This record gives sequence, C-alpha cells and structure tokens, in this order.
Amino acid sequence: MAGTRDPESTAVPRHSQRLLGTLLGDYWFWRPEPLPSAALVEVMGEFGLAEQAARAAMRRAAARGAVVATRSGRTTAYGVPARTRETIVAHLTRLMRFGAGDRQWDGRWTMALFTVPEEERETRRTVRTRLRWLGLAPLYDGVWVSPWEVGDRVAAVLADLGVETATVVRAEMLTAGPAGEPVAAWDLVELRERYTVFLAEHAALRERVRAGRVGPAEALVARTHLMTAWREFPDLDPELPATLLPADWPLPAARSLFVEVYDGLGPPAEQRFAQLVGRHDPALAPLAAHRTSADVLRGETAAAIPAGDGPWIGPIGK
Repeated sequence: MAGTRDPESTAVPRHSQRLLGTLLGDYWFWRPEPLPSAALVEVMGEFGLAEQAARAAMRRAAARGAVVATRSGRTTAYGVPARTRETIVAHLTRLMRFGAGDRQWDGRWTMALFTVPEEERETRRTVRTRLRWLGLAPLYDGVWVSPWEVGDRVAAVLADLGVETATVVRAEMLTAGPAGEPVAAWDLVELRERYTVFLAEHAALRERVRAGRVGPAEALVARTHLMTAWREFPDLDPELPATLLPADWPLPAARSLFVEVYDGLGPPAEQRFAQLVGRHDPALAPLAAHRTSADVLRGETAAAIPAGDGPWIGPIGK
C-alpha cells in the first residue's frame, strides 16, 4: 500500500532535483555565496513542491555532490561545487546555440562500431547514454552514427568505459538503401511532432510576453518550464544538417520561440527569484541575476565566474 512507503522515497522524484539545478543555474549564476535552505524551499514552492519534498531534494542533491550544504548556527544553506569555467560555458552554450543553424556539414559521418558483452549490462547502458549525449544514435545494433565530427570524443568515451572491441571512423557514404541511410537512425516523424507540440504549447505565452502581460511570479515558473522543455531537444536531435531534412523542418521556428520567450521572461523572473530570496536574506537578493541567450553566446557568462574554478550547476539528474 502507498501509505506504507517511505514518504521521502516517493515524494522526491528526480525532476525535483533537476528543478533545483535549473533554478540555481538560471538565477544564481555561479555566485560563491550559498543560499539559505528556507529561501530555496520557498522558491521551489512556486512550482507546487511541498517543503518536505523540497528539503529532501536538496539533501539528495547534496548527497550526490550536485550541491554543497553548509551550516551557520541553526541555518542550513546550499551552494554549488567548484568546476571548471569551460564546463559551465559548454553546458549553457550547448543549450543556447542548439538550432541556430550555424554549423556547416562536410557530408561525412562519424561512426562508432563496438561490441559490449551482454552480461555487462551497466556498461552497455552507460555507453548508450553517453553516446546519445554526444549526439549519436543507433543505426544498427552496435553501430552508432553522427553527422558531426565527434570522433575524438566518442573514442574517449569508449576508452573511458573500457570498451576494447571498438572502431571509430569518419567517412563519406557511397551507397545505402532507405533503411541504411544514416539519417534513418533518427525518427524524423517523432522529432517533428515534438517540435510541433513545443510550438503549440508555448504560442500563447509568446503573445503574452510580447504584450508585457506576464507578471514576475508567473514568469519564474513559465521560464523554468520552458527551459526544461527545451533541454530535451539536444538529447533527441543532434541538430541534423538541413540538407538531410524536409524544407519545412520546425526546429528553426522552435528555437526562435524559445529565445524570444526565454529572454523576454528573464527580467520579471529574476525579480521574483530575488524577492523570494530577500524574504530570508535581504543582502543576497540583489545578487540574483539572469542572462539572455545572446549573453551566453557572446561569452558574457564568463564575466560572472570568479577567477579560477567557479561554482557550477548543471542539469541535475542527467
């Protein structure tokens, strides 16, 4: 029966930890100062998360090393661990550049051919997860492909995981049947549907943003949900070259909507985040900040990171 379960084990789905990471990444911009747990509870409460669930999410994130807990008297606060500047910028740039259409394809494919014994199931799962993160997809069993030059990174992943029976090549296709075309590794029908749904779900919000009719509280929630939805696409689509896609491919329209709404909601969302933090520590509230997609692509995130390694928060749970 549900009533007999450990409430913490069922009340803290992985998305709660991811929510914590998204909020810190969007508005705390690698500040070295930790935030009071009470402030984070209130911020997460804007998304319908109860206090018990919010605190459990923080504890679990801390146990995984995604955040760092500190205590001062009876007050617990959470900050983020030090990581390299390159890691921070790479994570944000990947999300903000996705769909920009500024990549030139040379007509060749990166192919990873490998074998992992059936009994090494955990290794098989990890290989697949990391290859998908690099933008590859399975064309056949044990043959993964990407249109982009990622061979060195693929080879590093396979070596790191101890996959010895593997070959990584960059090659031009000579001939293939419809099912053997590398682009067949992706379900273009499903991808189109996902982009179409994204556009439909956020069309009304874009109009309200344009009209200035989104208040701070709604902006904080809506901007976070938008980022959560957008974050899925780079894991599903390696930003396939336009020459491989139908002329009416919806990614450019989806990216245009994302950038406009995400950037437009930034100021009011930052205002709400600062207001909630200020209820618990007025001195920290002015430090809250948002960045636009253009800021990230211009490299202005680097200016917000202290010299040396800066605190980092990424997609917790991924």
